[in-house]
Amino acid sequence: MERKFITDTSGKTITCRAAIAWKTGSTLAIEEVQVDPPKAREVRIKMISTGICGTDDHAVKGLLSVNFPFIPGHEGAGIVESIGEGVSSVKPGDKVLTLAIPQCRECSSCLHPKGNFCEKQDVLPSSGLMLDKTSRFTCKGKKIYHSFRASTFTEYTVVPEIAVAKIDAAAPMDKVSIISCEVSTGYGAAVNSAKVTRGSTCVVFGLGGVGSAIVMGCKASGASRIIGVDINEEKFPRARALGVTDCLNPRNLKKPVQQVVMEMTRVGVDFAFEAIGLSDTMIAAWDSCHRSYGVCLIVGVASSNSQLSLNAPDIISGRTLKGVCLGDYKTRDCIPQLVTDYLQNKINIDPLITHQLPFDQLHKAFELYHAGKTIRCILLF
Repeated sequence: MERKFITDTSGKTITCRAAIAWKTGSTLAIEEVQVDPPKAREVRIKMISTGICGTDDHAVKGLLSVNFPFIPGHEGAGIVESIGEGVSSVKPGDKVLTLAIPQCRECSSCLHPKGNFCEKQDVLPSSGLMLDKTSRFTCKGKKIYHSFRASTFTEYTVVPEIAVAKIDAAAPMDKVSIISCEVSTGYGAAVNSAKVTRGSTCVVFGLGGVGSAIVMGCKASGASRIIGVDINEEKFPRARALGVTDCLNPRNLKKPVQQVVMEMTRVGVDFAFEAIGLSDTMIAAWDSCHRSYGVCLIVGVASSNSQLSLNAPDIISGRTLKGVCLGDYKTRDCIPQLVTDYLQNKINIDPLITHQLPFDQLHKAFELYHAGKTIRCILLF
């Protein structure tokens, strides 16, 4: 059952529970925080659910450039509690998704037909502040930073209007949060970015949440062979159920995994996806592609200051290396349609959700994530 939002909080500071990463690598602490009212062109949202994404874990561990202390989370679904001056795209009571990458519809990326990495994003780099360079969160008298201007590990959050997607009123809020990141990132990488072709051969490095969604997109696109690569073999049965035809654990191979993939396919794959965020697996994905027409898509977020080194002469053969963020979707325009597609049974996200836990079991959810026992765990408020 979805809780009804409270309307008499408009214009007031709200005190609620939130998970805070106080310092690099620290265990998340559920604290009482104060959430300020939204300023101009901002939206305050009562969170209903949030998924735990690998990027959240990387941020907490300090692998990404973020400011501490901060409230993690970016994959969220909620109900608009109140709006700031000038907000016109949503109103109190609307069901919405939070967007790690906004769509301002004014910058060079937003105005270009192929661009989606809005210049008003706060991921690369992350300031942890709203567009006016201030925070809306306070705990114990101390300013708390935002995470990608989303911060969904909290009962209430404030986000810019440009980072909010209004969705169908019939959307089940205990599930659709994963469409804001996992589905759009993974499924979108296959069907929208790569445009995987029928009968093609694919390899997916990393069979976690995003990798699983990539597998789903490859299968939906009609790929004839999908090779899954992961060092945790507990993920293999679920991966096969989603469409993986061959599973490889690099630690059990006598040769580099890319060499094994080349031998399996004879010529290399048509499409390779990296959904881990490590330089070594990015190179392995690149080396798994057909030399002439293979396409390698980097979906995983690498740690700060990491470098990628390729054998320069090999590049001339024609392979394509492409970075992908949120499936190349223009977020506010396209992600609501994915929700509608789910409601119309055009895509099925249910197999991607293996666990749902109450917010106060956050630590158990992260234990499941670290053990590789979940595709996606959704926290419910």
